Amino acid sequence: MSFAKGPLYPCNPATARGESTKLSSSKDKVVYTNGRAVIIRDLKDAAVAAAYVGHVQPTTVARIAPSGYYCASADTSGTVKIWDTVGEDQTLKAEYKVIGGAIKDLAWDGESKRLIAVGDGRDKFGHAFMVDTGSSTGEIIGHSKVINAVSIRAQRPFRAATASDDGSIVFHQGVPFKYDKTIKTHTKFVQDVRYAASGDHFASVGSDFKVFVYDGKTGDTLGEFTESPHTGTIMAVSWSPDSKSLVTSAADRTVKLWDVETKKAQATWTLGTGVNHQQVGNTWTEEDSIVSLSMSGDLNVFDKRVGDKPARVLSGPQKAITAALPGPSPTFFVGTADGRVLHHSDEGYEHVGGEVHTNLVSGLSTAQDGKVYSVGLDDRLRELEGKSYTPASFSTATQPKAVAVSGDSTVFVLETSSVEAVRSNQKVFDLVLKYTPSAIATSENSVAIGGEDMKVHLYSWDGRALAEKATLDGNKGAVSALAFSPDGSHLASGDSSGKIVLFDPVAGKAITSRWAFHSARIAALAWTADGQHCASGSLDTHVYVWSVQKPVKNIAIKNAAAGGVSTVFWLGEKELASAGADACVRRWNVTFHA
Repeated sequence: MSFAKGPLYPCNPATARGESTKLSSSKDKVVYTNGRAVIIRDLKDAAVAAAYVGHVQPTTVARIAPSGYYCASADTSGTVKIWDTVGEDQTLKAEYKVIGGAIKDLAWDGESKRLIAVGDGRDKFGHAFMVDTGSSTGEIIGHSKVINAVSIRAQRPFRAATASDDGSIVFHQGVPFKYDKTIKTHTKFVQDVRYAASGDHFASVGSDFKVFVYDGKTGDTLGEFTESPHTGTIMAVSWSPDSKSLVTSAADRTVKLWDVETKKAQATWTLGTGVNHQQVGNTWTEEDSIVSLSMSGDLNVFDKRVGDKPARVLSGPQKAITAALPGPSPTFFVGTADGRVLHHSDEGYEHVGGEVHTNLVSGLSTAQDGKVYSVGLDDRLRELEGKSYTPASFSTATQPKAVAVSGDSTVFVLETSSVEAVRSNQKVFDLVLKYTPSAIATSENSVAIGGEDMKVHLYSWDGRALAEKATLDGNKGAVSALAFSPDGSHLASGDSSGKIVLFDPVAGKAITSRWAFHSARIAALAWTADGQHCASGSLDTHVYVWSVQKPVKNIAIKNAAAGGVSTVFWLGEKELASAGADACVRRWNVTFHA
């Protein structure tokens, strides 16, 4: 048995209210961060994406060197990591602790030899250093508050501009970088500053809704864009590849395209209403795609020839994936920690319609007629038809932990101390349990409930009531995941110690307890269609595929999700998918033992 890495379906960028999110690009790839991951995503081919998960702290910004061979990424602890983007294994080239607090932005010089990192430090707000040695190459001074952005002129003589919350821009001569002058054009926080690719100009934007352009060599102010201005904080600015236009994204939910020579707006795109459509970041790729980031995490890709709306919108999970479910092949659903449910097909992710959960999605389950049911920590059971929620929902008595659907389409909702049976949004039965339940699974008219008492309790369902028929012992911790094989002849039970016991639910006895290679709580179990292999995902970040016929044999997929695997599911006979805390779905092509 072996496995091969399949495609990665990436998460979308993390956003924060009132803060600019730094996007960057290299050729036609967009680079951004979410949690502890750095994502490199190809705009042309959705299947080409890579995730770097080498950071210990949450990442804040990542930029690929002009050479294209290395990526620099930074995190909230002030650490910069420089790693290889060419090979599969993303080798770490260097790691430097540069300032005392979170890094807000990075900039490479045109030779891919120097970096400037800026942010919120204790003794200084920025640091310029050599990539190879980490030795200082000048000083970044002149600011009294956190620096939000930095940009370096790509050509010699090098220049650097930094933008800060103190309302000023500091212009540095280089190399080595030294303070030249303070530019006080803005009256509020300066959110972003960017050099044009030609090096002739740089632009700045800020919370005073203004856009300024400066001379790239001297730092002299050339003028302000005053025609049809933004009406909200401008979060980001990017230059076109030919250095003749620039694009700004603002919290007034608009993206504007400006001509630098005439200082006039050539196009204005308005996106939706509400906070979720505030624009908090942007980048203009070398292949001439304009990408602007919504507060909701959606990446809006614009074509400057199309004047009213984005050419396409790239959606994806923003928070940890907490539940997932395969749909008709090759589609699947994922539920996330912020209550969103997304549907993934060959076209990519799309948000499901209708009234969604307002809190973490704790379970997804499907009925035989194809209907999908979800429960969330907002104490609701909701029903999906196609790609949209139906208007009706069922309010649970207490907080739901999981959901499972029996053969007669009765929905069982596992709660803090009971299980409710629901049909057509009406409660038909309620069983108060003497133990604390922690997992549930169904097969035709059998219901298995795992408890914190380390036992699996088997019940039979006659359409009206649950009757306990057996108790299965063998787990060494609280039962955290249960799954019946498709024909109901096997029941896998995973627990909080990382051990999985395989039971025969009909005979009521254990078959094997040798599936014991995980070192932390089992989060999910999934059977293949033929019932011969079972996959498990755990908090220890690993995925294992076990064999019923050869219990001692397994396939180990190590480090399948940074921060822990929360769900595993099969997309085909040999196609396994796993997802977890880093909000990315990874596919694996599995080859079983002969």
